[in-house]
Amino acid sequence: MVKGKWISKVVILGGGTAGWMTAAALSHTFGRAVEVVLVESDTIGTVGVGEATIPPIRTFHQMVGIDEAEFIRATGATFKLGIEFRGWLNERSTYFHPFGAYGVERDIGYFFQYWLRLKEKGQVADFSEFSLCTLAARHNLFAPASERPGDPLQHLQSAYHFDAGRYVKYLKGLCIARGVSHKIEDMLTAERESENGHITALKLKSGELVSGDLFIDCSGMRAMLLGQALDVDYEDWSHWLPMNRACAVPCEQRLALTPYTISTAKPFGWQWRIPLQHRVGNGVVYSNEFITDEAAERCLLEGLEGEPLAAVNRIKFTAGRRKTPWCKNVVAIGLASGFLEPLESTSIQFIQSSIQRLIRYFPDTGFSPVCAQAFNKDAHREIENVRDFLILHYHATERDDSELWRYVRTMQIPDSLQERIELFRERGQLNLAAEELFQSTSWHAVLLGQGIRPKSYMPTMALQDDAMLANAYGNLERNFKKIVSRLPDHAAYIRDNKLTSTVEDR
Repeated sequence: MVKGKWISKVVILGGGTAGWMTAAALSHTFGRAVEVVLVESDTIGTVGVGEATIPPIRTFHQMVGIDEAEFIRATGATFKLGIEFRGWLNERSTYFHPFGAYGVERDIGYFFQYWLRLKEKGQVADFSEFSLCTLAARHNLFAPASERPGDPLQHLQSAYHFDAGRYVKYLKGLCIARGVSHKIEDMLTAERESENGHITALKLKSGELVSGDLFIDCSGMRAMLLGQALDVDYEDWSHWLPMNRACAVPCEQRLALTPYTISTAKPFGWQWRIPLQHRVGNGVVYSNEFITDEAAERCLLEGLEGEPLAAVNRIKFTAGRRKTPWCKNVVAIGLASGFLEPLESTSIQFIQSSIQRLIRYFPDTGFSPVCAQAFNKDAHREIENVRDFLILHYHATERDDSELWRYVRTMQIPDSLQERIELFRERGQLNLAAEELFQSTSWHAVLLGQGIRPKSYMPTMALQDDAMLANAYGNLERNFKKIVSRLPDHAAYIRDNKLTSTVEDR
């Protein structure tokens, strides 16, 4: 194959979080060597509810040169140590999915196994007592993770809650300053090369043609380039993840500024609470097969802690993915490539990982299919792993109070998930690849929280002295409680470190 020339121009279709994150990353990575043009419509709204994140967002911000304090003040952000799940095992249950790690960093996978042995003998505290993030979240405390080797505060990993609209505005300002061209106009059609089917230009409503070498589809669930122009099929996963609707609304904040998201299971689905400095984000996720849109919206509004600050935003979706997110010279990023409900705050993570993947496999004008194949393989593996993790929340439950919960607890699940559950249930082991987004902390938290208990542990755990182990775990538990007792209040940390929002809502 003849090697192509350097890509000189990238055209991004769609603004929103996906479009501006992509523009920010490309403009920072390539500088003026690659021209970046972003085209968006001012008549088509964005979903705009991706307001909770997971720790890798910090890596992305470092990659694109974002100052944390500036970002927090600009977006009204707060910190997030994990997610509290209420009512998922049964209507009275509560558990916490923390970031960071359980136990100590030098552990090579045996911390949970030794804990199982001690638990069997009644010689150890609940597993949640060995997570700094969990302990801090219980009392609305927060501090940044330590960078000192060996410091237990290394495990106090965090992400953010932020205002999606403000985030887009903030990124847009960075991008324009870096030379990204911004066109606000509707796209009518995509012009294509007759020989190879590649897109050559976007024809705008004014008649202008925006040409380019590489096109990034950030047009949301409409997937105007990948789905409509190139006709790439969508793989429907609603038989495993039946939720297909959401409605969201911000409200006044009257409760504590929690450093975590709350996900509350309902008979018809689940509800989220995301605390920001200036308001609270709320929403319900449900299936219209089990509740009407009107009833879901009524439940949302009746459960607000304060007065609503805007009209309810209704969203329709189908869980699944595009079969080839990179096709010809088009790469889909964000909702154009697929959608999984925001149960574990992965929407922005998928955007981020797709951008990083694109930069890793960035093509030349020859568009070798090898790069696209590698991109698609990695993308498929990532979303399949997250899909299984989300299915676990629904399937491993004791709830039978509604048709929805009876369906998900008895539905057939992917073999890949079934195998993981069986291995964990048999002896508490996990078979996780290093590149998977959710590692042992996440799986341990959700498997235990959803009521799956191992029958036994690895036989080699019996070789250690029980008294010595019990003493070590007891000391660690006491040390963690002492560390957490010194942490500042979450709201006070934001105030005292001059991170208070300086943006006025209009």
